[in-house]
Amino acid sequence: MNKPLRRIAIFCGLLILALLVRNNYLQYVKADDLADDTENRRVNIERYSTKRGNIIVDGKAITGSVESKSGDYKYKRTWTDGPMWAPVTGYSSQAFGANQLERLEDGILTGTDDRLFFRNTLDMFTGKPKKGGSVELTLNAAAQKAAYEGLGSKKGAVAAIDPATGKILALVSTPSYDPSKFAGNSDKDAEAWNAVQKKNNPDDPMLNRALREVYPPGSTFKVVTAAAALENGEVSGIDEATKTPDPYQLPETTGDPLTNQHGECKNATLKYALMVSCNTVFAKMADNVGNEKMIEQAEKFGFNDPELDTPVRAAESIYPEDNAPQNAMDGIGQASNRATPLQMAMVASAVANDGKLMKPYMVDQLKAANLDTIATNEPEELSQAVSADTAQQLREMMEAVVNDPQGTGSSARIDGATVGGKTGTAQHGLNNSEKPYAWFISYAKLSDGSSPVAVAVVVEDGAANRDDISGGGLAGPIARDVMKAVIDSKK
Repeated sequence: MNKPLRRIAIFCGLLILALLVRNNYLQYVKADDLADDTENRRVNIERYSTKRGNIIVDGKAITGSVESKSGDYKYKRTWTDGPMWAPVTGYSSQAFGANQLERLEDGILTGTDDRLFFRNTLDMFTGKPKKGGSVELTLNAAAQKAAYEGLGSKKGAVAAIDPATGKILALVSTPSYDPSKFAGNSDKDAEAWNAVQKKNNPDDPMLNRALREVYPPGSTFKVVTAAAALENGEVSGIDEATKTPDPYQLPETTGDPLTNQHGECKNATLKYALMVSCNTVFAKMADNVGNEKMIEQAEKFGFNDPELDTPVRAAESIYPEDNAPQNAMDGIGQASNRATPLQMAMVASAVANDGKLMKPYMVDQLKAANLDTIATNEPEELSQAVSADTAQQLREMMEAVVNDPQGTGSSARIDGATVGGKTGTAQHGLNNSEKPYAWFISYAKLSDGSSPVAVAVVVEDGAANRDDISGGGLAGPIARDVMKAVIDSKK
């Protein structure tokens, strides 16, 4: 072979080798990235070529699939009571992708999950069409409805947990949106999508306030501060005088002292202070405990965890490293203290569960189309937030908040159940210039000693008169109705 032909042959060989390398790179190294690429229409065409599996609550589907009237996608997603369930399921859209459970469990719902490989292979040989599996949730439909209807037109959120297991029983955020309205790929779907984007809608209906928004927890955090005081020996018991002045000068400050809105808080006991919500007592307790120990106690309840997955990831609730005066204010749920409604439900649930904090989760089981169980989630302990003795004392205090005539939480009482709670009215805006947030956290105990539900409610009610905003007035009745719905569903 002469020299020019040899060079051409070598060059052609190198081109073939490059093609082989490129082909193998695309098929094996980049396969997953290409399959997940939002610009890959073939993936979406395949995803919507069959009916999507359903998300199940209390044995009933809260989702469905219908045939698309036009376009390349054969089926599109539907929801029953979409605005009520959107904070739980998220959306699945031919045009805009998916989020939350619809995205995280997409493999099960479309039937493409690796755990379905053998069943899919068998169906291929028998000629059966591929079918999506189902995702069975821990949610309680009655509790979800009570929370959604309780919030109504108000802006806010509710999270409810089974203290013994960590199962999420309700998860509501308002205002909400109907994911069915943009499940397709038409101009009308695009209009519906644009209408719920934050840039076009200042109420931000797609924000999941129960999981993804953090608020100053206000006086509901005093339960955590009380726990820190008891666990660190700052008080020997809840009926011991705390030697607190009223008003109280914050440490290292010379400005206006901290005051109280209710009660006779000078030298108040911890029990009385929680019952009437004395700011001075809990600010002093936080200072006595110190920032390092306060952080340690808050973290036992779940604060400062950036990876809390339900499996939808919750925003990190923060108890910060702070100087002495800020730490005192953090101890009453202000300053830089921030929490999600889920986090504050976790605080109430740990108190109800003898101090044991269970990991919150909302997916109970994953099932194949033939109802074979693919995976089951089991309860998982996160921490022993406080000792059983401290938990018992905290329950005594929280039950006084609801049942004592001087308590601020009487609106949460339920006939036939023992309810413990804590109200909160958190300052909002620079120098408290905006309307405050109304909080309520609570749990219910039955006559057999079981505690089937713990709840946190936050309400941002811009329509209310400022003087009418209180945790007991706005949030307490919602918490009561959610707890009662859970109790009634177990009868």
